[in-house]
Amino acid sequence: MKKYLFCILMLIGYSSIAQTNSSEETPEKFVENFFEAFHDQDTIRLKQMAHQEARLQSVSKDKAGKTVLVTEEYGKFIKGIASIPPDAEFKETIHEFRVEENGLMATVNTPYSFHFNGKFSHCGVNTFQLVKFEGEWRIVYLIDTREKEGCD
Repeated sequence: MKKYLFCILMLIGYSSIAQTNSSEETPEKFVENFFEAFHDQDTIRLKQMAHQEARLQSVSKDKAGKTVLVTEEYGKFIKGIASIPPDAEFKETIHEFRVEENGLMATVNTPYSFHFNGKFSHCGVNTFQLVKFEGEWRIVYLIDTREKEGCD
């Protein structure tokens, strides 16, 4: 009888440890990890964070003040990150996280400012559309705005 009680207590203990260690990643933490991989130029990790059909777009204004929408494949984004020279310094500073999570989907908006080699480049807002596949968040759509002026 003592052996059975001991086994049951061990299983209960193991179960509670497993539940403690399997905390799910929040959408905010996922995006923080994305920017960590971005700044580390970790293209393998960046690729794993996106669904194979992920789509990227950027909104900006041209010199004439006309709104321009640019669409890019996620793979091209990854190649662009890999091509940044090792001596270049780039930093995207996130000013705030606005998260709306609804079951299998989440939207994360992050106002940001971007500096390249210590100089201000642009600012804007990133909007991540995330979907949870098999318990893990993946980027399915990422759009950002890029402004040169009006950044506070």
